[in-house]
Amino acid sequence: MSSTASATEVIKRSRPASEGLLNEKWDHCLANLLVKSTLGAGFGIIFSVLLFKRRAFPAWVGLGFGAGRGYAECDREFKGAAGGVRKSVGERLQRS
Repeated sequence: MSSTASATEVIKRSRPASEGLLNEKWDHCLANLLVKSTLGAGFGIIFSVLLFKRRAFPAWVGLGFGAGRGYAECDREFKGAAGGVRKSVGERLQRS
């Protein structure tokens, strides 16, 4: 039993640090996407029941807004990891 645990520790230690950071970012992004989508769908369901006579479109719109917000935050997080690369309108990528 302990040999299996030590083997997994060796595998975890042999990974590069960048892979661990990337895995953490993906975990955070997927969790954020799930939470935002669920909250958006929840608000859509509430508005559907209260204002729109139980139609389905507010729930789908809320789900879409939540998923879009989660995607935008993930995109910003991954593009922010480029190390100061920015792009202005009409310019090429430049390092700052």
